[in-house]
Amino acid sequence: MMNILFIFMYLVACITGHRIDSMQNSVKENLDIERELKLINKTPVKSIHTKYGYIVDCIDINKQPAFDHPLLKNHKLQRKPNFANKIKKDNVMKSSTSEAIFGLDEKDQCPSGSVPIRRTNKNELIRAKSYFSNVLLQNSPGFHVAQVTLRTVPKYFSYYGVGGTSSIYNLKVEKDQSSTAMMWVIKGHMDNLNLIGVGWHVAPYIYEDDATHLFTVWTTDNFKNTGCFNLLCSGFVQTNKKIYLGGRFDNTSIYGGVMAEITFSIIQDPDTKNWWLINKNQNIGYFPASLFSNLTSAGQVGWGGKTTTSPGSPSPPMGSGYFPDNVFNHACYFRHVTFQNDSRQDFGPEDYLVDTFSDKPNCYSAEFYGNERSDVGYCLQFGGPGGRCND
Repeated sequence: MMNILFIFMYLVACITGHRIDSMQNSVKENLDIERELKLINKTPVKSIHTKYGYIVDCIDINKQPAFDHPLLKNHKLQRKPNFANKIKKDNVMKSSTSEAIFGLDEKDQCPSGSVPIRRTNKNELIRAKSYFSNVLLQNSPGFHVAQVTLRTVPKYFSYYGVGGTSSIYNLKVEKDQSSTAMMWVIKGHMDNLNLIGVGWHVAPYIYEDDATHLFTVWTTDNFKNTGCFNLLCSGFVQTNKKIYLGGRFDNTSIYGGVMAEITFSIIQDPDTKNWWLINKNQNIGYFPASLFSNLTSAGQVGWGGKTTTSPGSPSPPMGSGYFPDNVFNHACYFRHVTFQNDSRQDFGPEDYLVDTFSDKPNCYSAEFYGNERSDVGYCLQFGGPGGRCND
């Protein structure tokens, strides 16, 4: 009897101890989240209530979240990159296109000396952190890609920039799914992977809506301990007073109809080594060189799509939801794609440099077409319907 009583008391103590530990961990996690929110949501000089229901705060450019990063304590704001005037203007497609509408309206631009930052609430931060840590790792269940990349050729040159114009779509995805179109610069492998990406995605789990959003993403260790989407952690330095990360697009493409497009570049300043995000000839902001462990140049650049879903569930559509067919108002595209080597000039990728890859060809594919014609230049398509991808 005493033995049974001892075992019972021991189990009660273990359960009680476990509950106390769980409560302590929960309290600590809650305090950590509150601390992060205070770092993200700075005191604004002006707040703008958008028509979408969320708030954009205008933050003093010298007091933005980026400067809370330990590596940026003594960082001096860079305002005018030397290469800005070298970016070529894009040619207009002969088919029907329109520029994507996003960012603040002219009447709502932030005052001089401040930058727009989308305000983050507690639930958004918790969901984004969960999404970031659980489903972004390549080769994890439910993560799929269809992409065009330039080969790593270190004996000949490194990469210092990537660019292109993408069509934008609003796809139907479930709450636990995402569908992304992006371009990127990468260097390193496994835990040493450094990455910067920019593009558009539909990600209801992060934004609590079904809209298409502008985003950027970065990491210095393959998402193990560093990096985030947009400004959900310190690092990216915002300089534009109209364009803000995480913003919704007002217009998207219609299959077989008008294409809504956006032109992006990721380019390294040769003097400061900072990596700038650019929309046409507008600088959005930059990732300081000091954030990265080995991104003095990129070992690979690329364009394409990614999807995520819960393990065992059907995968969402990618791109426009259709496979590439070389018809530019059908499948999602990147046109006038370019890269920069150590000459710091824009080049179109030739076939000998290009690799195409899809991990699930029954669901998605990618096709590189080379230099097609003046209104699309060097171009590619990617995407597909998703579905049961034999995970």
